[in-house]
Amino acid sequence: MTIRKIICFFKKLCFFCKKDNATVAHLALNGVIGKDGKFSSGLNIENVFPLLKKAFKMENIKAVAITINSPGGSPVQSELIYNAIRELSVEQKIPVYTFARDVAASGGYWLLLAGDEIYAHRASIIGSIGVIFSGFGFVDAIKKIGVERRIYTEGKNKAILDPFMPEEAENIEILKDAQRDIFEGFKELVKSRRGEKLKGDEDFLNDKIFTGAFWSGCKSVELGLVDAIADMRGKMKEKFGKKVEIKNVSIKKGLIKSLFSEKSDIGSEIIYKIEEKLSFNRFGL
Repeated sequence: MTIRKIICFFKKLCFFCKKDNATVAHLALNGVIGKDGKFSSGLNIENVFPLLKKAFKMENIKAVAITINSPGGSPVQSELIYNAIRELSVEQKIPVYTFARDVAASGGYWLLLAGDEIYAHRASIIGSIGVIFSGFGFVDAIKKIGVERRIYTEGKNKAILDPFMPEEAENIEILKDAQRDIFEGFKELVKSRRGEKLKGDEDFLNDKIFTGAFWSGCKSVELGLVDAIADMRGKMKEKFGKKVEIKNVSIKKGLIKSLFSEKSDIGSEIIYKIEEKLSFNRFGL
């Protein structure tokens, strides 16, 4: 046998050995969840879906692992990304494992629920199941500096969130009604995905879980919000063998690269980074 034939033989042998190793596609979802405007650089269905498709279409994959590091954001974008993950998982018959990193709270926890099994680190921040709207009121401020607010609308409630106009009970109730509907949908999703794993009856869930509170990864396991404490690589090796091949699917350019991209809006990028930092700061991160 010639040297060339020997080399070809070993190449084929290595190829088949490698083919026997399980492959897992890994996607990292990092940042605030939102769409356009101030959240243009965050997570939204437009920039996440192409990466999800790429992950699920990898050849011979056994699973898709998704690590999540997000303090939340838009409930609509959270739902769209969640739906996309679940639909692709069912269509391709590929299981999904989700892993919380520093924080998977509010919309971040919504994404975490997309996993067939969900995990966290001991010090991960989990939960914040609720809906929030925040703003400022400048009514007295503009009076002091002698500014007159002029606004014209069709529809008496069109300007209910205007920070330069006084709050009215009717307008607050409109906002609360919208929040209530979103909150109920969030709660139903948690109950449908976690099912009997959630500890406690309905009263316990409403008094303890569905309050907007958040917990460590360890406490979240006790409450049934996550399945166990585990890191992504360790869990994938445990499930698919020590020689599992984890293929990363990147999602986001670095800040410096994005700032100097031809299509980048530098002002928006900087504002987004500040808002992202403030969102993570809520959880001491």
